[in-house]
Amino acid sequence: MKKSLIAGAVAAGIITATLPGVASANEGFIEGSKANLGLRNFYINQDNRSGAASPSKSEEWGQGFLLNFQSGYSQGPIGRGLDALGQFGVRLDSGGRTDKAGRSRNPGIVFPLEDDNSAVSNFGRFDLTAKAKVSETELKYGALLPKLPVLTQNDGRLLPQTFRGAQLTSTDVSDLTLHLGQIDKASGRASSDFEELTIAGGSNRVDQFRYAGGDYKVTDNLVASYFFAELDDYYRQHYVGAVHNTALGNGKLNTDLRFFDSNAYGANKDQQAGFGASGFQNDGKVDNKAYSALFTFSQTGHAAGLGYQQLTGKSNFPFVNNGDGATAYLITDSQIGKFQRAGQRTWLARYGYDFAQAGVPGLKTTVAYLRGTDVDAAVSGKDKEWERDVRVDYTLQEGPFKNVGFSLRHASLRSSVANQRDIDETRFIVSYNIVLL
Repeated sequence: MKKSLIAGAVAAGIITATLPGVASANEGFIEGSKANLGLRNFYINQDNRSGAASPSKSEEWGQGFLLNFQSGYSQGPIGRGLDALGQFGVRLDSGGRTDKAGRSRNPGIVFPLEDDNSAVSNFGRFDLTAKAKVSETELKYGALLPKLPVLTQNDGRLLPQTFRGAQLTSTDVSDLTLHLGQIDKASGRASSDFEELTIAGGSNRVDQFRYAGGDYKVTDNLVASYFFAELDDYYRQHYVGAVHNTALGNGKLNTDLRFFDSNAYGANKDQQAGFGASGFQNDGKVDNKAYSALFTFSQTGHAAGLGYQQLTGKSNFPFVNNGDGATAYLITDSQIGKFQRAGQRTWLARYGYDFAQAGVPGLKTTVAYLRGTDVDAAVSGKDKEWERDVRVDYTLQEGPFKNVGFSLRHASLRSSVANQRDIDETRFIVSYNIVLL
């Protein structure tokens, strides 16, 4: 899967658009532009309840600004545009230095660290994305925020994780959305820099993550997906999924089925990249299959879900993870844990309620419990762990602060897995979006 595939797909679209009778529907570079400023006040308190290593407690507080500008497309058979993404975080509190004696809380979760291991006073990035559009086929090159089964950006801190590369998306075929891309770098949630890619515990960094796939709307109630991904010198991965919605009594049943098949590739296959990776199992060599099903029944504000996930093979589930916060497209990816360990079997239950049904619009709450067993561990045999998550969200509905959002999230993780500390974590987020254009 080469970059030439992207160029070829765009060229094909250009030929189609220049045929007689094919007109431009682009609204114009300026006329179609939009911009907004996202404000996020973020507090996190992470208490490590086990293990002797420092830190025992991390606590940070900051104010984030996210400026997102998206231009329209120029007139003509090939529409051209330019997007800009500005990110800036300001430290309000960080707890001192990570290595200062007698400190009960330390920085490092939200902000990058200075040379003396204290948190920086601010950090940020400014990135551009060039884009071109032919009919309903769009090519982007630059900063990207992908949300795909094989690569999903993480937005669980003050500023979001950002990737850099090329991405092609096409909806020219009815009911079919196609994706093709290559990513070469990533910038973490607490970083101003882009770096090459790896997996958790990987010993090599590479500059090629390629993917192709799509979603097909089989019926009004069923969407099927297939993706192929390849992280150079680490793994090749196939994904097959389906989402189905159907009426059940007075409610709706949502069925979410996912399957990943991941195998070693390149240097990792020869036990070079990732060899001996701590905590990855199988001497760092990728060998994993992940099966999962999640069923959610919704009715009059209530949403109750029950799911099961089983991992087979000799390694943990692989995904692009540079070690500074990443998302795995698993039904078990939670506030603290991911339940992606070799051999792990996980049951999960979720419940949510929208209080608009009780006369309190804007108020929502969710709770979740996950229990994983049969973790393959070289030392202690079959380990287990559990996590409990509670989340309450409220958005003001009127007054001068209308649309200001509040989110309180608490999670507890308990684990017998080696090197995994028991953790209690609380996050409190205040957010507001200002439309500029």
